[in-house]
Amino acid sequence: MRIDYYKDYSFELGRHMEFKSYGHAGLAMLAFPCQNGTFYEWEGFDMPGVLAPFLDSGRLRLFTVDTVDRETVSDLEGDPRARILRHEAYVRYIVRELVPRIHALCQNNDPLLPCGFSMGAYHAANVFFRFPELFRGVIALSGTYDTSGFFGDYCDDLVYLNDPCRSLSGMPADHPYLSLYNQRNIILCVGQGAWEGPLLEGTRRFDSILRTKGVRAWVDYWGFDVAHDWYWWKKQLPYFLSSFC
Repeated sequence: MRIDYYKDYSFELGRHMEFKSYGHAGLAMLAFPCQNGTFYEWEGFDMPGVLAPFLDSGRLRLFTVDTVDRETVSDLEGDPRARILRHEAYVRYIVRELVPRIHALCQNNDPLLPCGFSMGAYHAANVFFRFPELFRGVIALSGTYDTSGFFGDYCDDLVYLNDPCRSLSGMPADHPYLSLYNQRNIILCVGQGAWEGPLLEGTRRFDSILRTKGVRAWVDYWGFDVAHDWYWWKKQLPYFLSSFC
């Protein structure tokens, strides 16, 4: 399996950002780590090994990205406006710097597939629902889709934009994104076992919002034995990837 490491300066964030690539061709998947995780988290849990049949056959090229969670969603004692400004800078880094960089590496402008587990699912869903023109869908496993756990009752313009539940709930019926979402492949999944409780509740709420807005999505609720854990994500991701490649 081909593995490449990259370190680029981000003008949006004012610092260097690292990412890795696994595979040589195929659908480009942008993978976000769990909360406070790093670009090498997926490798540490052997997710590239799990996805080897897709990667080695040239059906998938995996890109694992870093985050700035410790400065944003995890800094619960920090000033909320400063934190959401930093978070918005991270979103700009993804869509204005990293996505074009990946396009250049892949030598095409094909839409990417964002993916993640837990907090990574939030990041994946957030960039997809904000910029569906850049992505061909989303796979979000065991995710949260609102910002109450990060910002409490605080809400300003940027918190609203980065809160999928709020922003979709307030989206007008004639907004062009609603029809664009239905041209994409949206997959959300959550277990009903250990440590999935708040994520299960949040997924059900977001599922309801999507249905109210007429957005088609595959929202899959796995069994009561399915926990919030890499063991299950390693089973779920290959299963859902077959819908894309």
